Amino acid sequence: MTAAPARVSHWPWQAGQVQSVPVALSSRAVVASAYGGPEVLRLVDVDPGEPGPGNVLVEVRAAGVNPTDWKGYAGAYGTNPANLPMRLGYEVSGVVSAVGPSVRWLSPGDEIIAWRVTGGYADRIVVSEQVTVRRPSNLDWPAAAGLLLAGATAVHTLSATGTRDGDVVLVHGGSGGVGRMVVQLAVLRGAQVIATASPRHHDDLRDLGATPVAYGEGLLERVHEAARHTGAVTVAIDAVGTDEALDTSVAVVSDRDRIATIAGFGRAGELGIKALGGGPGADPGTAVREAARAQLAELAADGTLDVRVARTYPLSDVAEAHRDGQAGHAAGKLILLP
Repeated sequence: MTAAPARVSHWPWQAGQVQSVPVALSSRAVVASAYGGPEVLRLVDVDPGEPGPGNVLVEVRAAGVNPTDWKGYAGAYGTNPANLPMRLGYEVSGVVSAVGPSVRWLSPGDEIIAWRVTGGYADRIVVSEQVTVRRPSNLDWPAAAGLLLAGATAVHTLSATGTRDGDVVLVHGGSGGVGRMVVQLAVLRGAQVIATASPRHHDDLRDLGATPVAYGEGLLERVHEAARHTGAVTVAIDAVGTDEALDTSVAVVSDRDRIATIAGFGRAGELGIKALGGGPGADPGTAVREAARAQLAELAADGTLDVRVARTYPLSDVAEAHRDGQAGHAAGKLILLP
């Protein structure tokens, strides 16, 4: 049985002073025990520790699954054995159960979303107060855990390409977690959007304000046909990284400064387009992404921004979640429920 969380009293007028009753905590967490595929994932017992200055202990209700999670243990960012066992998970939603010294805005019981965190695939984690926002009441726990990473990535792509009112944006992978965010935020900026996706997701993309086209053979011709109604494509944002997506992008957008990829890092330099995110040579856009937290929470709170959860999994089924994510057919976010 898991021990109860420590009780912490935090009084705003006693800055930096915390009264707590130390209680030993245990937690389950997912680690990659080696470099490889999902078969290296293990569920282990860990001690989340007590929150230090500026930190809070969070009871995790949901954790977002993202490609960067499996790329880490697949060796995309190196295979240094010193990084093993590797904790996974960058975004969570949950309830603050304890606060450390100098915490200013949060108290036990507050419901929050946190990104970027380390080791979010867990029952409990300690995070910095600075990476949190309040959970919008209309977002359930899984949707809340799927908001910030994909949303901040989408904001970065639109900022880096200078997307604005009057643009026509081609979005590759429009039905995925990041793609749906790009579509919605581009429309909010006044742009028209052409989005690639499997035909079964076209109705959803139309509801979001995009003109859907099927990927696959003949994509370039279908994009040209769609552009007869929207006007010439001025921006391309690639969330899938395929040669088809990259080749189509450079064929329809003349200004390569207005083409960005979050997945096709290998060819970005060759094509002279922008690589964004955590890949080799990519612009991480840290300041832009972190500044987007509050805006994304506000848009989600009033219903302007829709977070679609494709599937949820118990923490013990993390390998299955990653296999599904690697297959690339999810229409929305995959979420773990600790």
